[in-house]
Amino acid sequence: MTADIAVMAYTVLDQARADLDGTFARLAEIGYRGVETYGLVEHFGPARVRDALDAAGLAVTSAHAPFPAGPDAESILDQNQELGAEVLVWSMEREEFDSPDAVRRGVQRVNVAAEHAASRGMKIAYHNHFAEFSQFFDGVQAYDLLLELLDERVLVELDAYWAVLGGADPAEIIARLGDRVRFIHVKDGPAVSYENDVMVPIGEGRIDWRRALCVPSGLRWHIVELERLHIDTFEALRRSYDHLVGNGLSLGAR
Repeated sequence: MTADIAVMAYTVLDQARADLDGTFARLAEIGYRGVETYGLVEHFGPARVRDALDAAGLAVTSAHAPFPAGPDAESILDQNQELGAEVLVWSMEREEFDSPDAVRRGVQRVNVAAEHAASRGMKIAYHNHFAEFSQFFDGVQAYDLLLELLDERVLVELDAYWAVLGGADPAEIIARLGDRVRFIHVKDGPAVSYENDVMVPIGEGRIDWRRALCVPSGLRWHIVELERLHIDTFEALRRSYDHLVGNGLSLGAR
């Protein structure tokens, strides 16, 4: 099933902080259908961000916001409920995949967050980096241990690019996850360095997106994220849109 195409706000964070309405209007003009928020609610407040999204005709796919566990849990939930986000997405830290015990301790925080979110009618999704796939404990991949320990209500946002960096095959992961994977971060580039990779428009790098996105799954949103670029951001987003929608891999608004 083809999923709708969206943008991760980190891609346009500087532009949006300078001109929120203009940035969202440009994304909508390209044909993007939604935005995963990041760093904007804290800057503008949830009501302002929601108004700008509505004016541009863009959906809130999800909010990239810290797990609502600990002293800030209620304020995190309050902000994102006002935004209208139904799913909050965040990650565990790299060092939390150094040992099985570290994974278990980290998962406790995620599961508490899932319980808090459920009390508001919201959900949590887990976003990976590369350590989840590069680390093994007695032959068991850290990601498999993570999935086993996570509350079954926790959804998955797969960052396929970082999974490749960790030595994994995104298509195989998506097939394993089935209906649990609802979001995927779509990015492209050399996939050789977490700190230094420069991204390129989708379809111009190493990732085989046709193979990954054609696996039957529960994906609802293909979220384009281009973290570091050497070309104009909107040009890269336009070329990414043209590749994904033009090849029938994602659904756009034009």
